[in-house]
Amino acid sequence: MYSFLKSSFVFLLTLFFLQSQAQTDKQPHIIIILADDLGIGDLSTYYNKYETPYLDQLGKEGIKFSNYYSASPICSPSRAGLLTGQRPAKLHFTTFLNTREDNRKKQQVDFLDPNVQTMAKVLKNQGYKTAHFGKWHLGGGRDVTNAPNFDQYGFDAWSGTYESPDPDPAITASNWIWSDQDSIKRWNRTKYFVDKTLNFLKENKEKPCFINVWTDDVHTPWIAADDEQGKYNWKPQEERSFKNVLKEYDKQIGRLMTGLKDLGIDQNTLVIFISDNGPLPNFRQDRSAGLRGSKLSLYEGGIRMPMLIRWPAKIKANQEDQQTIISALDLLPTLAKIADAPIAETKVLDGQDVSQAFFGSPIKRKEPLIWEYGRNDSTVFSFPKKINRSPALALRDQNWKFFMNEDQSEMELYDLSSDPHEQHNLASERKKLAKKYAKILTKWWSNLPEFTVK
Repeated sequence: MYSFLKSSFVFLLTLFFLQSQAQTDKQPHIIIILADDLGIGDLSTYYNKYETPYLDQLGKEGIKFSNYYSASPICSPSRAGLLTGQRPAKLHFTTFLNTREDNRKKQQVDFLDPNVQTMAKVLKNQGYKTAHFGKWHLGGGRDVTNAPNFDQYGFDAWSGTYESPDPDPAITASNWIWSDQDSIKRWNRTKYFVDKTLNFLKENKEKPCFINVWTDDVHTPWIAADDEQGKYNWKPQEERSFKNVLKEYDKQIGRLMTGLKDLGIDQNTLVIFISDNGPLPNFRQDRSAGLRGSKLSLYEGGIRMPMLIRWPAKIKANQEDQQTIISALDLLPTLAKIADAPIAETKVLDGQDVSQAFFGSPIKRKEPLIWEYGRNDSTVFSFPKKINRSPALALRDQNWKFFMNEDQSEMELYDLSSDPHEQHNLASERKKLAKKYAKILTKWWSNLPEFTVK
């Protein structure tokens, strides 16, 4: 009898192990939470000025990166780079998408080319169910009425905000980013997108899912539920309004994480939390954790963003990587590697696979990071404050950060290991190094595809 019970126990234990192993070996669900205009200093795990307990917990349960960079200091090119793994200038994204006339002035397209390879297409081809919930700003809105719909970029389901090809009526009662007439009020938008995410996962949890949760309520105007349902006495640019919005936003991210547990899928769900670009306004530089720059700037405060990653089945908790330099362009090749998804067009990618860093082993970049911002854009000169207005081109190579304009004017060189706030320009002292980087940027700039009006 004892032998039988012992054998039964061993059998059940083995069965449990095999089931757990099978769950671990399954393709993970993948969720990218992309905040809008949220600075690295907005999370208490990075700067401790504002309180974000639920996001802090997300980071504690996985790995936190200190050197993650967006593809641009403003929304549309940042999102284009993230979705495609290509530098946005190659795709003719130079600033935020606007009217057709303004896009021509900025030498940019009206919408993302539907033929381009996207993260959603790559994962969909590997059996993933795909969804996009939230801000898009890659085509549609204003007078751009012919932008391709979400399905042409690889998504099975979607709910878009105003600047998208198919705005969700519940959040777009007017021809603008928000309205008092919206049935889903601005302070409930993240809740709305979290609900859609959890419902999509519930309906498709037997299949791997890839979901963009691209929230927008941390972008101005800040209108919180405590403001008496829209009849607020505080100006929507005030810091206390921002704090209320951030508090509710953090709470909803916590609710998403709880929802994953309730569905029984949190162990094999890879959650990536990032932001599209730096904050504006920046309140004493607190929202950029003291770093120089903000939204609209290539200084650190405009492009160096928070990055928190959680995947309990594969990523150990309580990790921090202060060495690896990661770009938003890396996410497509990295997630393809993790999902064992083939990439049809590898040569067009400007990012690299950094999955090794996700699992706790820091890596070095193969190539420098390169950015462009402000082409024919007057806002780069009016915003932000003069000290935060950067030259138009930037490069990061290990600890070195280099800037210049297209004509090689305004050269700046900083050693971020000793000068993270970019205060001491070494271009005149390290002329040979500055010349090397100027040559790299000039070659890259001169090889960009020519923009033609269609």
